[in-house]
Amino acid sequence: MDNRDAVSAFLRSRRDKISPEQAGLPAYGQRRVSGLRRGEVAALAGVSVEYYTRLERGNLKGVSDSVLAALAQALRLDDTERMYLCDLARAAGPGPEPRVRQRAVRPTVRPSVARIVEGMPELPVFVMNNRLDTLAANALGRALYSEMFADPTCGANVARFAFLNPAARRFYVNWERMARFGVGALRIEAGKNPYDRELSNLIGELSTRSDAFRVMWGSHDVHVFRESTQRLNHPLVGDLELDQETMVLPDESGLSLVVYSAPPGTAAADGLKLLAGWSATAGPNPAPHP
Repeated sequence: MDNRDAVSAFLRSRRDKISPEQAGLPAYGQRRVSGLRRGEVAALAGVSVEYYTRLERGNLKGVSDSVLAALAQALRLDDTERMYLCDLARAAGPGPEPRVRQRAVRPTVRPSVARIVEGMPELPVFVMNNRLDTLAANALGRALYSEMFADPTCGANVARFAFLNPAARRFYVNWERMARFGVGALRIEAGKNPYDRELSNLIGELSTRSDAFRVMWGSHDVHVFRESTQRLNHPLVGDLELDQETMVLPDESGLSLVVYSAPPGTAAADGLKLLAGWSATAGPNPAPHP
C-alpha cells in the first residue's frame, strides 16, 4: 500500500496553517498560498527546497529521525502530529514488514481484562480497539451507550454511531468536538497500520455514507484519546457531565480500557446511579424506551 497521498496531504495541510508571522518570517509581496511557501518550510527545517519538495510529494522513505524532528519543528507540530508523521515515515519503509502485521491474529479481550470490566459495576467501562469497535462493556456501559448497542448497523462501533445514527447528535452534547476527535483517532491508526483492511473498509464506508466524516477526514487532523470531559444527553436520565479516561493496555493488542466517572455528590453521579438501577432491571442488553 502506498501512503504518499496521505503524507503529501498532511504536510500541505500543516504548511497551510502557519502564517509567516507565526514562523517568525517577514511577509512581503503578494502571496498565492494561505500559509508558508515550500521554500520557507525548507529554510526553517534546514533542508534544500528540492528535498522538501520531494517530501511533500509524499516520499518519506529513508528519511532520518533528525530530518523528521526538524520538519516537525518547522511545521510547529504538536506531540500527536509528530507521532503521526513518524508513523507515516515508518509505513513508507520496506513493504514486507507491514504485510506480516496484516496476517496477525485479531486481538481479543483477555479474561483478566474482562474481570476488570465487570468488577467496576458503578462505572461505565468499555474495551475498545484501534478502529473504535467496542469489544466488551459492563452493564452500566451498555446502558450508557444503549442507543449504539440497540442499532445493529453500528456494529458497536463508536464512529459508525457518531456519523450514521441521528441519535448521536443529541447524545453527544458537543457532537462536532467528539466527531473530530474520533476522526483524528482513526487517522492516527491509518498512519500506523496502512495494511489494516478492516480499518480501510471502515474509513471508506464512513466517507461514502457521511458528508460530515468526509469533510473532517479531509482536514488531516490527528488525535489521541487520553482524558477528557464528555457531556452526554442520555434519553432516560438526561444530561451527564462525565470524566473519561482512556488507558492503553500494556501489551501489543492495541486495545484500550475506557472508563467514565463523575465526582461524588454531583448530578452526573446521581444520574449514573439511576442508570445503574435501570440497567439492572432492563436485562443484559438494555435499550431506551421510545
